[in-house]
Amino acid sequence: MNKLLVDKALDDAKALGIRNILALRGDPPMNDEYREGPTGGLADDVEFTWAVDLVRYIRERHGDYFCVGVAVYPEGHADESYPEIQSPLHDLPYLIEKIVAGADFIMTQLFFDVKAYLDFEKLLRTHPSGVFKSIPIIPGLMPIQSYGILRRTTKLSHAKLPEEVLARLETVKGDDEAVKKVGVDIVSEIVEKIKDTPSPGRRGFHFYTLNLEKAVAFILERCNLIPPSTPTSSSPIDTVAVEDTDDCSLPNGANGLNNEDRMAMRRRLSSVNSDPHNLVIVDNLAGSRARAFEALADEAGIPKESVNTRANTLAISEGQGSLGREATWDDYPNGRWGDARSPAYGEIDGYGVSLHVSISQAIKLWGYPTKREEITDIFLKHLAGELEAIPWSEEGLNEETADIQSELLQLNGRGWWTVASQPAVNGVRSDNMVFGWGPKNGFVFQKPFVEFFIPASDWKHLRQRLTADKDITFYAGNSRGDFDSNNADVVDSVTWGVFPGKEYRYRIVTPTIIEDMSFKAWLEEAFSIWGEWQRVYTPRSPTARLLQEVREDLWLVNVIHHAYVEKDALWELLLGD
Repeated sequence: MNKLLVDKALDDAKALGIRNILALRGDPPMNDEYREGPTGGLADDVEFTWAVDLVRYIRERHGDYFCVGVAVYPEGHADESYPEIQSPLHDLPYLIEKIVAGADFIMTQLFFDVKAYLDFEKLLRTHPSGVFKSIPIIPGLMPIQSYGILRRTTKLSHAKLPEEVLARLETVKGDDEAVKKVGVDIVSEIVEKIKDTPSPGRRGFHFYTLNLEKAVAFILERCNLIPPSTPTSSSPIDTVAVEDTDDCSLPNGANGLNNEDRMAMRRRLSSVNSDPHNLVIVDNLAGSRARAFEALADEAGIPKESVNTRANTLAISEGQGSLGREATWDDYPNGRWGDARSPAYGEIDGYGVSLHVSISQAIKLWGYPTKREEITDIFLKHLAGELEAIPWSEEGLNEETADIQSELLQLNGRGWWTVASQPAVNGVRSDNMVFGWGPKNGFVFQKPFVEFFIPASDWKHLRQRLTADKDITFYAGNSRGDFDSNNADVVDSVTWGVFPGKEYRYRIVTPTIIEDMSFKAWLEEAFSIWGEWQRVYTPRSPTARLLQEVREDLWLVNVIHHAYVEKDALWELLLGD
């Protein structure tokens, strides 16, 4: 960022009373990104190449008004250009420079190797320079929300997963609820280990919540990170409502309560459902579908007492109501497909719209395409396992994709570039190694769907066929904001499971839905990624022109086939003449 934008950000922070600033270098900008000048053109004073430049400037301009923090990688910063030098020792001179420039505290990247962190902290505290002797060092911890999110985020952040941690999660990786419970144990153990290590000042912890609060609340309570509060007339502890089921024991931190208080916390609110699912906090949601997505009216507003209390922590981790289990924080994190009303919807990893790779890595992966056929070749190589990522997915293919790989190759060969899909599944056991998920002894189902970019001329013809088929729902849109659907007011559950229930014989869980609001949110992001890819290349170069031309022509289309018992029906429809 240039001085103009930095000055505005700092002035806005000051006006709002924000005094704590985390000064980060961030990812290097692409072309003219963040370089806007006062008249709208490009500014020439981009002087903040490194975080130390930003720290130094904040001190020069604002003195001691701001408390400035800087980031550090306890396992070493990973640079794909020089992977062999990922080491804290390599980073140390730069960290010293940031502290000398005026940093007040250090916050770390997430980690799971507690030994590596403690070794790193010892390295700093005993450094001959003495600059780290008493500075606050705040470890960054990410509660484990799902196995997939964990593997994806640690890959992006280059955080190591110790074999012992990975082994504990591998045994339950198909069951998000079990993964969360094991994850709470793992992160709580890390917190306790760090707490037991001597420190020159008070210990603090930074949690990467990813908009999912429950696991954080469990850890706070388990590790006594929020001290007990004295009950008052405005916030008595016996108003905390918790789920009254056999397997919902009080958190470890509640052991100090007397029996009367423990019984009080066991009380149920008679007005709430016994097993709510997928309700979110909303305000006066109107329409016939409103009740499906709202918390109870008397609980869907501002908390009745201070959020930072032990009572509220218990309410979140064990309770009912707008802060408790009625909020979709989620049993099955939504991720890409889910309810757009959920706090967890969207970019679950927190990285925002980006290619998730550097400019050099993008060029190495995708080269310099100048024809549509060369883009088709990129998608085909990814499906064939010859290319590890495309701009819309930095991950390899899921195992289930092998079931429809031939069909996807045919679609992409037509120039219909697929970015999401799933095969039909009709009642596979939940412990199935490829399609299974959720608790044991359940059965899972999937409607087949596929999402792809398609040229506008092809979309005209395909739309006629889709509209004529009563078993099809489609959603479509382009970069200009045009939207089309044959069933826009319906929420389509495309993945669901039936499991033995606690209070009923069976319960149905629907972790994956597709509907117009979710699709529109993703539509904007999907076309933004075309723009991010274009920015890799010099403006007006042949590749940049091709990507802009393609982006302006394409439609993004999602097609769902509801006859999931007919395994090949979707593909026969799309691939037929």
